[in-house]
Amino acid sequence: MLHVSGPQEQLVAQLARIKDLSGLSLRALATQAGLSSSSLSRYLTGRLVPPWEAVVALCKAVGRDPRPLRPVWAEATKAGAAPAPRRNDLPADLFDFTGREAESAQVEELLRTAGAVAIDGMAGVGKTSLAVHVAHRLAAAYPDGGLYLDLHGFTPGQEPLEPLAALGRLLAALEITHPPAGAVERAALWRSELSRRRALVVLDNAVDAEQVRPLLPGAGRSALLVTSRNRLVSLDGVPPVSVEPFTTGDAADLFGRAAGLGATDDQAVGQVLQQCGGLPLALRMAGARLRHRPGWTVAVLAERLRDTAGRFDAVFGMSLHQLDPAQRRMFRLLGVLPGADFDAAVAGALADVPAGRLGAVLDELVDAHLLQELAPGRFRMHDLIRQYAADLADDEEPQADAALRRVVHHYLAQAVAHDRMLPSPQRPQPAAGNPAEALAWFDLEYVNLVAGFDAAVRLGVDEVVAELPQAMRVWFFRHRGTDDQTRLLQAAADAAARLGRHQERAALLSDLGFALAAAGRLAEALAAYEVAEGEGPDDEFAAGLALRTGLARRDLGDLEAAQEQLRRARELFEKLGRPAGQSQALAFEGWVTLRLGRRAEAVDLARASVALAAGPGRVTGLVTLGLAVEDPAESLRTLHEALRLSEEHNLQHNQAWCHNALGVALRGMGSLDEALEHHRRAVALLEPLAEVQLEIDCRHEYAETCRMAGRPDEALALLDRIVALARELGRPHDEQLARAARQKI
Repeated sequence: MLHVSGPQEQLVAQLARIKDLSGLSLRALATQAGLSSSSLSRYLTGRLVPPWEAVVALCKAVGRDPRPLRPVWAEATKAGAAPAPRRNDLPADLFDFTGREAESAQVEELLRTAGAVAIDGMAGVGKTSLAVHVAHRLAAAYPDGGLYLDLHGFTPGQEPLEPLAALGRLLAALEITHPPAGAVERAALWRSELSRRRALVVLDNAVDAEQVRPLLPGAGRSALLVTSRNRLVSLDGVPPVSVEPFTTGDAADLFGRAAGLGATDDQAVGQVLQQCGGLPLALRMAGARLRHRPGWTVAVLAERLRDTAGRFDAVFGMSLHQLDPAQRRMFRLLGVLPGADFDAAVAGALADVPAGRLGAVLDELVDAHLLQELAPGRFRMHDLIRQYAADLADDEEPQADAALRRVVHHYLAQAVAHDRMLPSPQRPQPAAGNPAEALAWFDLEYVNLVAGFDAAVRLGVDEVVAELPQAMRVWFFRHRGTDDQTRLLQAAADAAARLGRHQERAALLSDLGFALAAAGRLAEALAAYEVAEGEGPDDEFAAGLALRTGLARRDLGDLEAAQEQLRRARELFEKLGRPAGQSQALAFEGWVTLRLGRRAEAVDLARASVALAAGPGRVTGLVTLGLAVEDPAESLRTLHEALRLSEEHNLQHNQAWCHNALGVALRGMGSLDEALEHHRRAVALLEPLAEVQLEIDCRHEYAETCRMAGRPDEALALLDRIVALARELGRPHDEQLARAARQKI
C-alpha cells in the first residue's frame, strides 16, 4: 500500500485526488492547467514540490478552491529538497567590454517588455559579446539561471544545429535526459518547462528564423536572446536590434584599452581604426598586436596594416606575425578541427606538440586574441577567425588530414578510457576511476565526439568509425536515446565490414537492433538482429542476441516465437555459466509463459530467476513472480520488494514497471482505487523517458482498470493514445489490442 505520512506525501495524495476529479489523462490535465506533462509527472510522484501557481492552476482545472491546500503546500515546500543550484551556462563576460550603451539599453528594455530580442549584424561586430554582456547584467532578474546554446549557423566546417538536436540539448540542460523523439513534442515540452521558470536563454549564431522558431520559449516569465548574421524579421514576437560597427570614439576607446595606450586621438590611430572597420574583434586583435611589440608605435602598426590588401587579412595576418612557426601551424590546424570547443590535449594531438610546449603555444594564441579561453584549459575560436585559419590551412597545410587522423584517434582513446570506468551488465567490474566524472566527460565532449566520428567517416578512418560507437555504448543507453545512435551504429557496422571484422560487425548490428527497438521500430530491429545472427562469433553473443530477439518478438505479440528465443537464451547462458544472463532470460520466459496461460510454469521460471540474481538484477524475476503467484499477500510483498530495489538503484523505468504490475495485482484483488493510484504513478514516471513499449503496456493495463472502476472516458483516452502510438510506429498488433479493448467499454 501507499502510506501517506509527511507533508510531501500528503500533498501528493491531494494532487492525485485532483487528478481523479478531472477524469483526464495526465497529458490532458497538464494541457488544461498550462503545465508540462513531465512537470506534472514529477508533482504526482513526489519527486518535485510544485510552485503554488501550479497548485492553483490544477485546482482551477477541476473547479476546486485551492486555499485549503495552502497550509499543506507550505509545509511540503519547507520539507522538500533543497533547490538545485542556479544553472549558468553563459560564457564569461568580456572584462574590456566597451561602448554599446544604447544597444544594451534597447536590448534590456525589449527583454523586459517583449521577453525576447534578436541581435543581428555582420561577422565580428560583437553580437555575441553584447548578448552575453546583457545576460550577465540581468542575471539577478532570472533566478532560474542562464542557458546558452551555440546553433552553429555560420561555424566553418559544421552544419547548423537541427532544431531536434538543439531541443534535445536545451532539455538536457533542464535535466530532462530522455526527451520525446519528435521535434514537435520536444518543442511543446521545452515551452512547458520554461513556462514555470524564470530563465534567460541565449541562442547564439542562428542561421535563420526557421532554425530558431521551434526553440522559442512561448508564454511565461523566461526570456530569449538570439544572435544571427541575418535579420530575423519573420520571427513573430521577437523584435530585432541591429548592431553596427563601432563609431570612431568607441573604436578608439576599445583599441586603446586593448593596446594599453592612453590618449588615442592621433592620425595614426585613425588609420588603424579605418583598417579595422569598427569591428571589435579586429580592434582587439590589432591592439594585442601592438601591446606585444613594445618597440612599435601606432604609426608602425598602421603602416603594416596598410601594406596588406584586405581588411581581415590585414588584422588577422598582423596578429600572425607575432607567432613563431609552431604557433602559426597550430593556428592553421585549429581552423579544421572538428567540433566546437576543445581542451589542450586535443590541440596537442592535432598539431603533434609535446605537452611541455603546449601551454605556451596556446597562451600565445589567447594573448593575440586568436583563441578564446572559455575556462582553464578549455578553448574555442571565433567563427570569423576559424574561417580565416581554415583558409590558410587549405593553402599552406598539406598535412591537415594527418592532423585530423591524430585527433579522431585521440577522441577514440579518450572515449575508451572513460567508458571503461562505467559499470554495465557486460562489465560488472569497471576500471578504476570515478563513474560520475566519466559521464560528465561524455556530456562535455558529446558534440565533439559526433563531429570527430563524422570526420573519421569523411577521412575513411574505418577503425575509429567502427570502434567509437562501441566506446559510447553505455553512455548512449543512459543518456541520448536514439537521436544519433542509430546513424553512428549503422556507419560503424559498415566500417567493420570493410575492415573484415565480422564479429565486431555482428555486435554493432545487435546494438543497432536494440537502439531501433527502444525507439519502437521493431521490424527494423529484427532485420538487424537477423543479419547479426549470421555473423555471430560464439555462444555468448548468440545468447544475448536470442534474449534481445525474444523481447522484440514479445513486443510484437508473437508469444510462441518469443518463448522459443528466450528459452534458447536461457539454455545458452546456463551452458556458459552466466547466472545474470540466465536470470534475465528465465524471468522474461516466465513473463511470456504467463501470457500464454501457463501460470504454474511461469511461477517456477520466476522463482528460478530470483534465485540466480543479485541486487537490481532481481527486479525482472520479482515482477514476473509477483504477477504469477496466486497468493495475494505473497504477490504484493514480492512486487513491493521489486519496487524497493528499483527506487534504491534509481531505475526509473523499472519503477514504472513495478507500479504498473502492482496496479494489475491490486485490480485482481478488487482494490481498484489503490490500483488506479499505482497506474497513475507508472504513467507519470514514464512521461520523461520515451519508453514507447513500456508506455503502451502500462496504458493497456491502466485502461482496463479504469474500465472496471467505471471510468470509461479515461479508459478511452488511454486507448486512443495507444492507437496513435501504434499507427505512428507501424504496430498493428498493439492497435488491434487497443481497438478490441475499446469495444468492451
